[in-house]
Amino acid sequence: METETLTMAQDLDFSMIGLFARATITVKLVMIMLIIMSFWSWAITIQKHITLRNARREAAIFDRAFWSGEPLDELFDRIGPQPDGAPGKIFAAGMLEWRRSHKQDGRLIAGAQQRIDRSMDVAIAKEGEHLNSGLSFLATTGSTAPFIGLFGTVWGIMHAFEEIAIAQNTSLAVVAPGIAEALLATGLGLLAAIPAVIFYNKLSADSEKIVAGYEAFADEFSTILSRQLDA
Repeated sequence: METETLTMAQDLDFSMIGLFARATITVKLVMIMLIIMSFWSWAITIQKHITLRNARREAAIFDRAFWSGEPLDELFDRIGPQPDGAPGKIFAAGMLEWRRSHKQDGRLIAGAQQRIDRSMDVAIAKEGEHLNSGLSFLATTGSTAPFIGLFGTVWGIMHAFEEIAIAQNTSLAVVAPGIAEALLATGLGLLAAIPAVIFYNKLSADSEKIVAGYEAFADEFSTILSRQLDA
């Protein structure tokens, strides 16, 4: 009996593909869902890394142009009302409102400073939303993937116990395959959740730092325009 059990255990395929193939339909669906969530999380992570890197480069380029000493009107005429980079868009939003606040005789319409600040705040909010898009999926994956995997594990173990009861054999060779299939779901859940949590925290912190830079620039630009208004 022990020899037959040992032979049965040696014939079993305990690779991930083998465990997946022997799993029940429910557990297979759970595993497929977790694999898709993991791949999608990595895709978002790579895409957001590229986006944030480009945002930092655009901010550095525009910062050099803004503080180069070039008159603001000339800089605005050069980049246009619809520039590509986020700092340029924030600057353009403020400059557009600045120009719209002038009457034909050159005098300023009352409340110009508040409108300029609100225009730049709206532009910052749009850019912040763009930088943070997709991060909610990483947060969702990090918080739900372990529980989805645990559901697959519970379902798999329940099915394994049913097979043990039918076979009326509690040897390790009979118990191990079903338990291993079930635990694979938990492993996949952790595999999806851990990187998602790590990259969510990292990308969120980087995004907040970039948005803080936008807000600091808007405050500096608003101060410059305020001096001209007071003059």
